[in-house]
Amino acid sequence: MPEPPEDPQALAYILDRALPRLTFGLIRVQDGTQSVGPLALIRLGEPHRRGDGWVREIRGGLLAARRGGTVRTAWRDGEVEIVVDGYHPLLPRWLYRFTQRPFHHLMARLSLLQARGRVPPPGIPSPPDQRLAAAAIDVGICLAFARLLRRPALPIVAAYHVGCWSLAGRTAGGFLTRQRLTSVDGSRVSFGQATVRLLAVPVAIFRRRALHDELAGTEVVRSES
Repeated sequence: MPEPPEDPQALAYILDRALPRLTFGLIRVQDGTQSVGPLALIRLGEPHRRGDGWVREIRGGLLAARRGGTVRTAWRDGEVEIVVDGYHPLLPRWLYRFTQRPFHHLMARLSLLQARGRVPPPGIPSPPDQRLAAAAIDVGICLAFARLLRRPALPIVAAYHVGCWSLAGRTAGGFLTRQRLTSVDGSRVSFGQATVRLLAVPVAIFRRRALHDELAGTEVVRSES
């Protein structure tokens, strides 16, 4: 985020504002409580200024073994960070490591990218006709592989796109049409972002807007090579 938000306290509410939209309303946030239906998952206290950031106490919830720990959000030298310290998950550590923690990391990353915004862009945005051309090439490749391997096309489409986006930043179609996929801050697209982007493609087609890029915090830009 090149510039700090006009309202410094807005940093403390980055997750609160992004979670309902990122989860399509499944997770609601009210008065610092993240809930699914009647279940209060995490409760956070009011933000307090500390140094160059804001700190909120973790006050419990269904996913917390006990009260304690903090969530700190700060802007420093053009970057925003979220740091969770002293949190005690209810889940066993090994299960938390493979379930709740990756979800927390993904939601935090997507929230930060949305707060950063799309200006300035990470590169020259690719025009719609080039994006459609790349998509057509990729669909053709996936269908050819599905027929060659005699396997359902959908798993191949998913593995191909998520793998190419997260590992190389481009598909074969993107390479041939000289474009690549990047996060809005110019960083590499994560596996979670790639998955969110792919899952949101049908909604984007239905609504006729790049909703998949908005949710995943990504941008398709021109590439010189």
